[in-house]
Amino acid sequence: MTTAVFSTFKSKKSLDSWLADYAVSHQHPINKKIHWLCVPTIFASIVGMGISWQAAFTLVVLALVMLFYLRLSTTLFIAMGMFVLLCLTAVKLLPFGFKFYFAVFVVAWIGQFIGHKIEGKKPSFFDDLQFLLIGPTWVVHSLRPTKHPAD
Repeated sequence: MTTAVFSTFKSKKSLDSWLADYAVSHQHPINKKIHWLCVPTIFASIVGMGISWQAAFTLVVLALVMLFYLRLSTTLFIAMGMFVLLCLTAVKLLPFGFKFYFAVFVVAWIGQFIGHKIEGKKPSFFDDLQFLLIGPTWVVHSLRPTKHPAD
């Protein structure tokens, strides 16, 4: 497990390369809309579950995730840092507990799989678990006002 975690941070793949690979299985307009809703929801629910379960461990994991984003792009690091802070603030203000965040997590994943059924392609993370970290970057990147190579 430790080797897999550290290999994530050693990857030499560029952000544009990650986004282009992720975009391959995210072309259908309905699947894209589902992902724009479900990916941030999943991320936020993971933060909620983690903080509800073991806050210190969750903060360490989030710091490692942020290092991954920093390696890809400073702008992405800032954007994702703002989102992480928003998630942490929401969890602090809305301490619904682990069961609530777990239910949100399950419902959002059901949405994701419905989107991939519509798309007709399997989720990217079936090929590489690092795509679980790329999903949120794809959403952030797709919200930028200018076109980018991963479109």
